[in-house]
Amino acid sequence: MQNMQQSFEGPVLAEIATFIAVAEESSFLRAAQRLGRDATLLSRRLRSLEARLGVRLLERTTRKVALTEAGRGYLLRARGILRAIDEADREAAAFATGAPHGHLRLALPSSFGRIWLAPLLAEFLAQHPQISIEAEFSNRFVDLIGERFDLAIRLGELSDSRLVARRICGRRRLLCASPAFLARTGTPTRPEDLAAYPCLIFSNLANSDRWEMTAHRVTRRVRVSGPFTSDDAEVLVEAAVSGLGIFLGTDWLVGRALRDGRLVEVLPEWRVADEGAIYVVTPSGTSMASKTRAFSDWIIARLSDPPWLEMPG
Repeated sequence: MQNMQQSFEGPVLAEIATFIAVAEESSFLRAAQRLGRDATLLSRRLRSLEARLGVRLLERTTRKVALTEAGRGYLLRARGILRAIDEADREAAAFATGAPHGHLRLALPSSFGRIWLAPLLAEFLAQHPQISIEAEFSNRFVDLIGERFDLAIRLGELSDSRLVARRICGRRRLLCASPAFLARTGTPTRPEDLAAYPCLIFSNLANSDRWEMTAHRVTRRVRVSGPFTSDDAEVLVEAAVSGLGIFLGTDWLVGRALRDGRLVEVLPEWRVADEGAIYVVTPSGTSMASKTRAFSDWIIARLSDPPWLEMPG
């Protein structure tokens, strides 16, 4: 119990740890060596403990220290107190260092979560049977700390300094359209051409009808318009596949349609602004629970080679 006693610094627990050490060593000097403290300090602690209890726990002579009757009973109880605290410490520490277990609350972005994360959750739970998951799929910016979420997946730029972020992978924004649409209207050859084409506009973006892109250190900003505007990006992908217009979307959103040929990239040499990345974020703190660390490590490993960039062999 020596190492456990050394960990208590609060006044009451320090007094109890001192009493146990002196009682077991029958010497203030040996107890001081055991606890790494000065014998005078231990004597003061013991006097404070006896004064608080109103009873003498130890008889002191020039040669030895002996327990009183009250001291013998107190020693049995005090050992039990420190043992219980030690067990509580180890049980709590298991959440950070032990086998992953517990209830994991996740905040996942709506479309990205449904397309790429939802199919993977069953796989994670199968590998970690002691973990349960509660997942919220939403595009709202949740307060991880205030709402008691363990972890979130965030897309784009991060600004909350209270969070710890780990990068999963990059993301790229690109222009795309269906082959049938381009066969009917022709293919734009420069950004300025987009002003004359029907475009599909995602209304959740700032300046959603002003598209900015760069190539060879030249930046172009084009104001676009079209037959369909929506706050649902997945709906706009389907509209693009149906041939309604040119869509500005992220690679993870249009990846499957590009892979199977339902969409093709437009102006591929031009890089669209706001590329950003995909992150795992957790509340900042001195340690991370094992359940949270397990999911964070797992999802980074699982998506570090993005499946939406895979092309058919």
